[in-house]
Amino acid sequence: MIDKSKLPSRHVSVGTKSSPHRSYYYAMGLTEKEINQPFVGVASCWNESAPCNISLSRQAQATKKGVKKNNGTPREFTTITVTDGIAMGHEGMKSSLVSREIIADSVEVSIRGHCYDGLVGIAGCDKSLPGMMMAMLRLNIPSVFLYGGSILPGKFKNKEVTVQDVFEAVGKFDSNKISENELCALEKVACPSAGSCGGQFTANTMACVAEAIGLALPGSSSTPAPFESRDKYAYDSGLVVMDLIKKQLKPRDIVTRESLVNAARIVACSGGSTNAALHLPALANEIGIKFDIFDVAKIFKETPYIVDLKPGGNFLAKDLYEIGGVPIIMKSLLDGGYLNPKCMTITGKTIEENLKHVRVNYDKQKIVYSTKNPISATGGVVGLSGNLAPDGSIVKVAGMKSLYFKGKARCFDCEEDAFKAVSLKEYSEGEVLVIRYEGPKGGPGMREMLATTAAIYGQGMGDKVALITDGRFSGATRGFCVGHVSPEAVVGGTIALIQNGDEIEIDAKKGVIQLNVKKDVLENRRKNIKNKECEFGSGALWKFSQSVGSARYGAITHPGAFKEKKNYSDI
Repeated sequence: MIDKSKLPSRHVSVGTKSSPHRSYYYAMGLTEKEINQPFVGVASCWNESAPCNISLSRQAQATKKGVKKNNGTPREFTTITVTDGIAMGHEGMKSSLVSREIIADSVEVSIRGHCYDGLVGIAGCDKSLPGMMMAMLRLNIPSVFLYGGSILPGKFKNKEVTVQDVFEAVGKFDSNKISENELCALEKVACPSAGSCGGQFTANTMACVAEAIGLALPGSSSTPAPFESRDKYAYDSGLVVMDLIKKQLKPRDIVTRESLVNAARIVACSGGSTNAALHLPALANEIGIKFDIFDVAKIFKETPYIVDLKPGGNFLAKDLYEIGGVPIIMKSLLDGGYLNPKCMTITGKTIEENLKHVRVNYDKQKIVYSTKNPISATGGVVGLSGNLAPDGSIVKVAGMKSLYFKGKARCFDCEEDAFKAVSLKEYSEGEVLVIRYEGPKGGPGMREMLATTAAIYGQGMGDKVALITDGRFSGATRGFCVGHVSPEAVVGGTIALIQNGDEIEIDAKKGVIQLNVKKDVLENRRKNIKNKECEFGSGALWKFSQSVGSARYGAITHPGAFKEKKNYSDI
């Protein structure tokens, strides 16, 4: 029996003062033995919003069995998600990034309120992964992260397809390249199972991060959601969290600056989502480590691109699973000297020890390359800065033929106007489409632009125009698309000063984004700029707009461990 005298749950389960609390546990059928054991929160984002989340309840039950087997008492609860694929292309996307904060806050509040001793966080869709991990780092109780797994690919005309193909098919339909019947036939088969989007989009990117950062069991991120073999990882996660409680090995013992660097490496080498440049600084903030977009960009620049996954490449998460999953990527990076081998993980072993018996056969698979023979020398994601983005911006270059673009600006003050113009083909080859007032504060919520970028690609214009925004892009976005431009328009960033016809130069090789307009002209424009007021005067979006900071630092809404006075795990 684990001594609870120093665990948080002693406040609700030990001594005569806890009699009223224990009466509630007896009401739920717990035995005296179970009440005397450590309490483990099993938090999932199960809901019926999207396929990303519908398998999480099943995995939560398996997790609870593992906790019980190792003499713990699981306490299951759920929290929200906002699923980007459904929120995309309309006002609903303003809620997406906000949901990351709500997930982290709700898990924190539930754990604090009930005094749980450990946490297994199970997540499926984009923002739920960093949200869960942020809560773990904030609370600093023994924790295990479990990804719900990816969706299986669909089949259309003897070709594997994903939801990305459906978004791009809308553009093809607008260009009369396919019929409405073809579009409808595709939408019915593109997503055939439970699970998160199947390419190296944001969910799978952050799942890779969870393993690389040491908070998830090795190999647990790659198994597709429908496979019942996922339940073994869930069960083992329950066992492991109890081991962590016994050892008092906590998330802040595991996640360090070095492990954040490891996480950034796996994003870069896999051509992962640009959203990682937002989420990694947010994770760092929870533990009081300075790690902003420039730190992330530097690591991206130093890391070779070695994993051939969609949207920039050819393969899906299921294909990666079939060759051994995320450990194969990590082993290739480790062998090349790109991972810190001594970083601790939830197994109680280091990265090096976890990967000791992993072998990469470069001859028998075409997904993961050697760092000595990379797809390209630079990572699949690149940071940009210049007078247009003094506080940085980000672009995914995986699969791009050219890393340089110069063109005239065509400006839009919201995504809807841009999407309408694209749908009506009211833009020209060689232009740079500027979508502004979509930043964390100005949106509010920093919307993703997949509907617009996919439509452009579907029209065959993906490599003929560029797009820049103070908003975000989906992990499924491809083409010359620059996001996270900071400072954002609503706080007077240079992006607010751009006028139609201005020349914009983007050099992803040099890491530069420049507005070719004289400084004195820009200063004159600044004098006449009118601040755009938040569209929301109340509610969650208004609240977010009041507290959120720059994308440079992860669009965070609180000071993090830098200002922390009391850590939950020490109560």
